[in-house]
Amino acid sequence: MQDQQLDRYSRHILLPQLDYDGQEAIVNSRVLVLGAGGLGSSAIMYLAVSGVGHLTILDPDHVELSNLQRQIVHTEERVGMNKALSAKEQVLAINSTLEVEAIDQLLTQEQLLEEIKTMDVILDCTDNIKSRKLHNRLCMQAGKPLVSAAAIRFEGQMMVIDPKQADKPCYECVYPDVNEGDMSCSESGIFAPVVGLMGIHQALEALKLISGLGDNLSGKLMSFDGLTGTWRNFNVPKQKNCPICGQEN
Repeated sequence: MQDQQLDRYSRHILLPQLDYDGQEAIVNSRVLVLGAGGLGSSAIMYLAVSGVGHLTILDPDHVELSNLQRQIVHTEERVGMNKALSAKEQVLAINSTLEVEAIDQLLTQEQLLEEIKTMDVILDCTDNIKSRKLHNRLCMQAGKPLVSAAAIRFEGQMMVIDPKQADKPCYECVYPDVNEGDMSCSESGIFAPVVGLMGIHQALEALKLISGLGDNLSGKLMSFDGLTGTWRNFNVPKQKNCPICGQEN
């Protein structure tokens, strides 16, 4: 790291659990954020200030006024702008030392798989089950860790999927029967701090995976209730007959 980086990330380097080597791993890392909405906004901001060296943001949607209630990476001036490009602009305003790539269109599954293969960690910050299941399958195929989260109303959930831990479940193991009939934020609402908290937690777990810091939470489903302020962690088993990661496949 250069002197400017040593100064910028000095509060990280002071942490004995992280130290110089952990921060250098973050600076040299490549992270893909899928979605620059409520979850992605908070995750992107904390990945950027923490020094993730190469950050790729994928989102084909455009900023709308109703997004600004929770999507803190965007501004009023960028309403109508592509979300990935808007997020890139904000990231570089915060940390100009980073390499930031904005992908403003949907990729084919083959193209997305190739992107995933080049990354250290992927964050699924999308807002629908179909996308989460696809990203889980592609990350399992590429052998890359995935941090997936969701939030609605006052509730949030998050889990880490690490293909390197063969005895731990993937997203499909935990949500085999969930379909597109589930509610969305546009239909049911979302309390802004809840989705922000879940995005920050995604960034935390991604940085831990990159630096080797703390415990790997693969195999746990973390659930947050904003009305009571409580977290609950559930151990979730790998399903032997899972069509994505099961031993029978």
